Amino acid sequence: MNPLPKAPILPRHRIDPRKAAIAAAVCWAGFAMFVWAVPTGRTQHIDQLGLLFWRAGDLRPLGPVKLLEWVRDLTAMGGSLLITLFTTTAVIALYWLRCRREAVLLALTVLTGSVVNTLLKALFGRPRPEIVPHLTEAGGASFPSGHSFNSASTYIALALAFAALNARAGVRHTLIAAAVLLSLCIAWSRVWLGVHWPSDVMAGWLGGAAWAFTASATLYRPALAVEQITEPDNPERP
Repeated sequence: MNPLPKAPILPRHRIDPRKAAIAAAVCWAGFAMFVWAVPTGRTQHIDQLGLLFWRAGDLRPLGPVKLLEWVRDLTAMGGSLLITLFTTTAVIALYWLRCRREAVLLALTVLTGSVVNTLLKALFGRPRPEIVPHLTEAGGASFPSGHSFNSASTYIALALAFAALNARAGVRHTLIAAAVLLSLCIAWSRVWLGVHWPSDVMAGWLGGAAWAFTASATLYRPALAVEQITEPDNPERP
């Protein structure tokens, strides 16, 4: 029986590491602002205003019952189960496409990002809001939002990985913009469901995006080293 043919070697169009570093620096600066503002109570007004916005007299969000189901589906995309499934599938697909450095970089970004978020939660230990009903299960500390951090780091990293396979800048930018929009919607869902303060999700998203761009700028060489070990005979490596 003949073995399955290998996938063709695809050219790579990596995001400019300098641009990734600039994007990371901007996001880290925003994250640092919340790290300074939240413990000192400077976000209390906007937190309460944002959490109570667009709610009825019983403090539940306005809108049809169907909307609640949609928002819960949306927030599930930032949970550990779906993020693990999406990341595992993407890593396998990239590996089969012989884009091993993108596969390794994606795996490193998601795994290390999850660890960083867990450490940050343990460091700050902020309690979750109790002024509105929680419309979904949520445990652990509130700051920064794990759904926001992990969805930003994962979906932006996914977009960066697959954007590298397309030569058209417009396609690459669209993929990254779509990942940014999706992760922002997931972050918003946590406030809508009453389980996070607005500052939690803003800090979480900024931290997750910063981590994705930081990893793109700094973990590329380790990922390349792994590719050279696993595919040393590839003469067409870009």
